[in-house]
Amino acid sequence: MAARGIHHLGVAVEDLDAALATYERLFGAEVEHSATVEEQGVRAASLRIGTGRVELLEPLGEDTPVGRFLAKRGPGMHHVAYEVSDLGATLVELARAGADLIDEQPRAGLFGLEVAFIHPDSVHGVLTEVVSRG
Repeated sequence: MAARGIHHLGVAVEDLDAALATYERLFGAEVEHSATVEEQGVRAASLRIGTGRVELLEPLGEDTPVGRFLAKRGPGMHHVAYEVSDLGATLVELARAGADLIDEQPRAGLFGLEVAFIHPDSVHGVLTEVVSRG
């Protein structure tokens, strides 16, 4: 897999508005996109910080992927996302290389991206997302 680079770091938070205020105050972050995505169970905001990007994720309930993450691990780093040019081909390459894919096919992600997740057991304990602009 030839990643173009890190697209964003995903951070699970308990209160999106409070987290936004913190990132704006401490790092001069600017909101790039924000959305509530019922089917994924999150309120999310993509922040630009210099040339980097952080995605803040607040669960809509306890029985959502981010809600379960917070209950088990608390707030903090949720995932690392790598940008690729061809998500379908990347998933084939990852599977051939032995990665345990959570998503075997690309799906619609936040903010107009196509996404797929790789199980943390395949990447030394880090939930990993691969994204493309679709």
